[in-house]
Amino acid sequence: MFQIDALPAFSDNYIWLIQDSATRRCAVVDPGDAKPVQAWLDAHPDWRLSDILITHHHPDHVGGVSALKAATGARVWGPALEKIPERDVALDDGQRIEVLGLDFTVQLVPGHTLGHIAYYHAAEGQPWLFCGDTLFAAGCGRLFEGTPQQMHDSLQRFADLPDSTLVYCTHEYTLSNLHFARAVEPHNAQIAARFAEVEAWRAEGRISLPSNLALEKASNPFLRCEEPEVRKKIDERDGTHARSASEVFARLRAWKDEFRIN
Repeated sequence: MFQIDALPAFSDNYIWLIQDSATRRCAVVDPGDAKPVQAWLDAHPDWRLSDILITHHHPDHVGGVSALKAATGARVWGPALEKIPERDVALDDGQRIEVLGLDFTVQLVPGHTLGHIAYYHAAEGQPWLFCGDTLFAAGCGRLFEGTPQQMHDSLQRFADLPDSTLVYCTHEYTLSNLHFARAVEPHNAQIAARFAEVEAWRAEGRISLPSNLALEKASNPFLRCEEPEVRKKIDERDGTHARSASEVFARLRAWKDEFRIN
């Protein structure tokens, strides 16, 4: 009954399109550009855009909101702690909402921005997580507003969700992130296998998303701050210390910010 497709935008953004075939209604997540969404609606004139879900205030996530609301009258949901254009419903941590007849739980996940939220649908067997720019496939977002401790705590909230949870992040950064993951854990066989798979997909023009939390826990360094090999690599770079997991995360994030692919 429900289908989720990626609408590419800009150079590497994805706008997630959630479709309910029973009602011919749809919702979009983080439409930074109205044009891909409007093109899809024009090609499917019997469908109606009923809802727009926003994770955070950055322009590449909200830039298309005003035009889409004007064209469709869609209801706009967004974080209460951030200024979101045309927002109809301000969302706080733990709030339960219904979109397309589906229940979503709102999670406040500061780090990338201070008011960033995620939307979690606890579908039986295979839940969904729309996580914006907090968690990426094999990576995480930059800390534009929050602290390393905040971002680490936010990622741990995701890590506590079921392993089968599908991860719908909003950028095609996976291959670049896996280059870094290989530098952090050069002997991790799952990272090596994932790198080869994603490299082949991208060569074919395929997207690398959605991911899932089991895969992220096995190959995303930012969810592996307790792993001995990750800690050893940080000690090699920054000196041996008794670091907390959030301190390991902070050193990883600083390293990633300056990391260049050879």
